[in-house]
Amino acid sequence: MARKPARMWRRLERPYTRVEYIDGAPGTRIRQFEMGNKSADFPVMLTLVAEEAVQIRDVALEAARLAAGKFMAKTAGSSNYKLKIRIYPHHVLREHKMAVGAGADRISQGMRKAFGKPVGRAAQVYPGDKIISLWAKPEHFEFAKEALKRASQKLPTPTKIIVEKGAELLKGKI
Repeated sequence: MARKPARMWRRLERPYTRVEYIDGAPGTRIRQFEMGNKSADFPVMLTLVAEEAVQIRDVALEAARLAAGKFMAKTAGSSNYKLKIRIYPHHVLREHKMAVGAGADRISQGMRKAFGKPVGRAAQVYPGDKIISLWAKPEHFEFAKEALKRASQKLPTPTKIIVEKGAELLKGKI
């Protein structure tokens, strides 16, 4: 059965996080939370920050991580950056299976606010929350900025890129 469109999960709802009480709670689809050169110390740090309150599905976070990581590995090299996902998808999403597909408006009228079965996970994000951080060398600043821009296109919220560390090294680039 097809998944509901992502716009149905965007608004914040009451967190449903007690996995020990949920039968069949799905695992997170994020493969790595840190990638790149984890041991090196990089002088420049950029962060992707949410501008609106929203729920971000784990598949969207994974897509953003892949987009940023592949771009950085291709342009700067895999040992010249470090990327970290700063949020975790704790919230379990539920779906009432009858309410999916064509004609669902007629079928589901008899069971409004149905509890549903677990179908995925999402991270609840508020304005100003840090989503992804990327550390790089000053010469790779433009690549890091472009990588976070590409990652933001995979997310359901408007974002902004903030230079948290190393702004004095980038005098003419910011």
